Amino acid sequence: MAPEVTFKPAWFLPGPHLQTIWGRIVRPRRLAKLRREVIETPDGDELVLDHLDGDESLRFLLLHGLEGSSNSVYMQGLFAAIARRGFAATAMNFRSCALDARGRPMPNRRPRFYHSGETGDFDFVARRLATSPLVAIGASLGGNVLLKWLGENPDQRIITAAAAFSVPFDLGAGARHIKGLYVARFLRSLRRKVTHLLDRFPEMRGRVDLAATLRARNFVEFDDAATAPIHGFASADDYYTRSSSLQFLTRITTPTLILNAEDDPFLPRASLERAREAASPAIEFRTTPCGGHTGFIAGALPWRCEYWAEEMIVEWLVTRA
Repeated sequence: MAPEVTFKPAWFLPGPHLQTIWGRIVRPRRLAKLRREVIETPDGDELVLDHLDGDESLRFLLLHGLEGSSNSVYMQGLFAAIARRGFAATAMNFRSCALDARGRPMPNRRPRFYHSGETGDFDFVARRLATSPLVAIGASLGGNVLLKWLGENPDQRIITAAAAFSVPFDLGAGARHIKGLYVARFLRSLRRKVTHLLDRFPEMRGRVDLAATLRARNFVEFDDAATAPIHGFASADDYYTRSSSLQFLTRITTPTLILNAEDDPFLPRASLERAREAASPAIEFRTTPCGGHTGFIAGALPWRCEYWAEEMIVEWLVTRA
């Protein structure tokens, strides 16, 4: 029997969209004091790690979502929840996602970015940090990366427990489901990155269709024109098929919590049901009727919000580490 889920949304944030956007408008992006480290990858690129110093008897490894960073409000909320418990944490900024001290994107050195199925960088960082006991949290795209890695490595002993929330398990279904301002916001940032990439690496112009990239009005068109060719996929559908975590859930043996809201505007309900059915016995799958995407905001007053998912996930991992 699934455990009881006790999330009760704030009365002033009804529906998925308010739950999704509220925190991005009102929450601070500097809740935690972080120490930055830039490391070189095996392929000669850079990864930016942001560390929360604390008790290293347990270290949390955090993965953000699409076009996020360690400054994303849910990442800062996780850092704050971990800091209250005294433990150490590290956020891995995906390639091209780290922000400098003035909030400007820091370009990476290689002619590539990150994507929903890229697990090599996570593997590299996790092994580097494995001198401390590790647990991991992935949000949205980062959750897909984490779950895929766990399924690819069922015998691993690096991560002792994991949690993922608001996961887009089926990338193709999610890409066709998400609509409106959400798509426009992401594509504005992604188009700019591709344009800068082609300026810096003109040899990529023969691979990437810039005109089609700039015309893209949805994720399928963008991924067909840019994400797939940049990262070696034949098409958007090839990228979605090979990168979706849904197919890896049955192979996960690490104790793992997955939290998703049924009203998540980024994922169709049918995909959530398929993921729940595919979950291995090692996965504790929790769903809430509402909560939006990386929202899950409770509380009685707008100026005293409670970010239920972040607190619950951190506590769940502490008790299983």
